[in-house]
Amino acid sequence: MKDLVGLSREALLTEVTALGEKPFRVKQLWQWIYNKGVTDFTQMTNIAKPLQKRLAENYFISRPQIVTEKNSTDKTRKWLFRFADGKEVETVYIPEEDRGAVCLSTQVGCQMGCRFCHTGTQGFTRNLTAGEIVGQFMAARDSYGEWPSPTDETRFLSNVVVMGMGEPLMNYDNLVTAMRILMDGEGIALSKRRITVSTSGIADKIPNLATDLGVKLAVSLHAPTDDIRNQIMPINRRFPLKDLMEACKEYQQKLEHRQYITMEYVMLKDVNDSIEQAHQLIDLVKGLEVKFNLIPFNPWDGCPYESSSNNAIRRFQKVLEDAWFPAPIRVSRGQDIMAACGQLKSVFHKEQKK
Repeated sequence: MKDLVGLSREALLTEVTALGEKPFRVKQLWQWIYNKGVTDFTQMTNIAKPLQKRLAENYFISRPQIVTEKNSTDKTRKWLFRFADGKEVETVYIPEEDRGAVCLSTQVGCQMGCRFCHTGTQGFTRNLTAGEIVGQFMAARDSYGEWPSPTDETRFLSNVVVMGMGEPLMNYDNLVTAMRILMDGEGIALSKRRITVSTSGIADKIPNLATDLGVKLAVSLHAPTDDIRNQIMPINRRFPLKDLMEACKEYQQKLEHRQYITMEYVMLKDVNDSIEQAHQLIDLVKGLEVKFNLIPFNPWDGCPYESSSNNAIRRFQKVLEDAWFPAPIRVSRGQDIMAACGQLKSVFHKEQKK
């Protein structure tokens, strides 16, 4: 039995051909799976019953198992999803007034070891498949009853941010396959303008995002110098800031339509929040079109860092804005269910057993 979720169109054609069917079956299956959200072959009314039976004997249409679903007082929703091998990840939906973003994970755990991130304390188990990445979004749609795929103007689950557990660019091939499925116009049909991929700084993969996907880029920067970044983000020893900034410039040059890169910056008390460091940050990004996203640190048990004070964050923001860089301060969502930035860790089931 093979899962059809996560197969590219080319791979699906291979399966259809192996059944002795014509290529038009690919379009039919694609629309049933990704546009209508069907998981039962008997509901595919334009496919004859004998073929429905053959499909059911050889294939299935998966969803991750929902172990736990939690809802925040601010209407953020977080799921703990379990896959066929028992491995688990967390996925978050962050609503706005009339729409919102699904925050997808790409790995079970994370190998980056960023000192301020809860996920990093879990260690790394494995990459998610393309189907497991796409399946998170589809399960979120199930939860909100948003099938068939609505138009951009009416959809509630309108955006995807690949900012959950794991480093997306360390699972590059599966990431690309999953995002192409999400963007396919005959299925889920998300615009590339509504997808943002976040990386801790895998510099050699960043330019490829422009040509392979053309989606928006967010960089977890968090420090203006190599000395500081080495301390809090071990990946910087492999890809120092000079290499990272050059990769960002190449990404912007390759884009069909030039767009801002979001530089994510978690505010850590007495670590990266001084006025001098704000000026260093401005010097660092010269030659790039960027906006900053200042993130008050979200605490978790055992972390050695504290969030910068509100006054320190506002002073830091003013320096950036005086230099004409957009620098909004992120309003943390879902803190009461540990769904905020840097807090994800697949521990729901353990909490429930206590």
